[in-house]
Amino acid sequence: MAELRLGPLLRYADGSSATVWVEATRPCTAEVRGTAGAGGTSRTFQIAGHHYALIPVTGLTPGSSEAYEVLLDGMRVWPLPDSPFPPSVIRTPAADATEADTVRLAFGSCRWAAPPAGEKDPVGPDALDTLAARMAADPTGERPEVLVLLGDQVYADETSKATKRWLARRRDLSDPPGDEVADYEEYTHLYYESWLDPEVRWLLSTVPSCMIFDDHDVIDDWNTSAAWLADMRATSWWRERLLSGLMSYWVHQHLGNLSPAELAADPLYAAVREVPDGTDLLRAFASRADTDPSSVRWSYRRDFGRVRLLMVDTRAARVLEEGARSMLDPGQARWLREQALEGRGSYDHLLIGTSLPWLLPHLVHDVEAWNATLCRGDRGERWARFGEKLRRGADLEHWAAFPASFDALADLIAEAGSGAQAPATVCVLSGDVHHAYVAEPTWRHGGGPAARVFQLTCSPVHNAVPLAIRLGFRFGWSAVARALGRRFAGHGGCSRPPIDWRRTGGPWFGNQLMTLTLRGRSARLRLERAREDRRAGARLRTVMESELAR
Repeated sequence: MAELRLGPLLRYADGSSATVWVEATRPCTAEVRGTAGAGGTSRTFQIAGHHYALIPVTGLTPGSSEAYEVLLDGMRVWPLPDSPFPPSVIRTPAADATEADTVRLAFGSCRWAAPPAGEKDPVGPDALDTLAARMAADPTGERPEVLVLLGDQVYADETSKATKRWLARRRDLSDPPGDEVADYEEYTHLYYESWLDPEVRWLLSTVPSCMIFDDHDVIDDWNTSAAWLADMRATSWWRERLLSGLMSYWVHQHLGNLSPAELAADPLYAAVREVPDGTDLLRAFASRADTDPSSVRWSYRRDFGRVRLLMVDTRAARVLEEGARSMLDPGQARWLREQALEGRGSYDHLLIGTSLPWLLPHLVHDVEAWNATLCRGDRGERWARFGEKLRRGADLEHWAAFPASFDALADLIAEAGSGAQAPATVCVLSGDVHHAYVAEPTWRHGGGPAARVFQLTCSPVHNAVPLAIRLGFRFGWSAVARALGRRFAGHGGCSRPPIDWRRTGGPWFGNQLMTLTLRGRSARLRLERAREDRRAGARLRTVMESELAR
């Protein structure tokens, strides 16, 4: 008899359809059955001995909330017996988007799996766990329409104590990559550890989610530079790690990012479902993605009424050759431009999800731009060697480390946010840097957009925030640091970017989530931090709430 191994995850939902992702213990027919008649079935497909299904759900009523259950070969496997949580539901938006519709997005990044129940959590309460607990305690209360996870959903290179023990039973950890993840099977263990957390499992079953990878989903500072990639490819273990990372990402995260129409048009998804074992097909796809990143697009678009979300791959789509470095390859950059400008006037808010912040503390930005000139060889070979060593050691690989891409994004935002059909806001949603802040740009020499533009950064959801990070980023936003940054930029001969910016909120530290509430052309931002309460347990406490646009 088939059993539910992982899931369900409610991934996509529009006015009449949805998708639900599951992993079963054996081949079977997976079914979603709603209490009001909605439903759908799908046969599992096999990858590396694991059995998955992405179940299309149809028959949903726009503007409704419908509880559902999951069946495998006709046997109910969800909700779990004696579950303490309310029923998992699929909530659908109204059929016609109006200015009265409210869209609420919760977002963040960087989540270590919470330790097993009863163990002390060394980094404090998990923001997703606490969000789930609040929702479960008040099922009719406020809840996000979508959860946007901006990278580092799993950590292939920083495994927990429990995972290290599991790996040690499986292989000799004295062989590379040691106590890091080596292959597909070990990646599946990371997803079990993260998504079988009871609170997170229920949360992901009842709130649609959008995901994109960042570096730790594969390895710290993934695709920092061409020299870094050459060094990694020279190791004995890198190729299997990368292919397994891409394969597991495609299965666990990427498929659910797609709409039913996109899934129907996806040749790889069709192919793996048509064969008894799709492992070789998926591995060949991952291999092509490695050798020719431009052959694959991980970026995607979601529309929520009059809100447009563009989730952008800023890891695999890079051009790394010195002298031609770009955060996005030409095809990805062209896609981003087309999606941002298409149908202007049909959306009130443009959200650009990029795991890496566009606007950083000025000192960090200037050091990264300076380092880019050194690595390019502008000051000679000796400086270039120093620059590459510094780039790797100090993680200098954000948008600022790709100056032409930084400027191009500024130009695109100005264009998308200008004119009579301009949206009310353009928000860049990011994580990665283990603190939260709000920054606002202004365009030099005029020519700025009519829309309000914000960099909204929120990280981590559940991770360590060392004292050095707290002190470093607090200093990085200071006037002294800005003056120091100008010295670095002058030494490198860096051209001034087309914008200036200022921090208007933060920095805030801790396990936290940001929530954007968008209604018509208004936008409201709230930051909540997970805190332990001796009497009530872990709670989300509001740290900041402000109007971005009225």
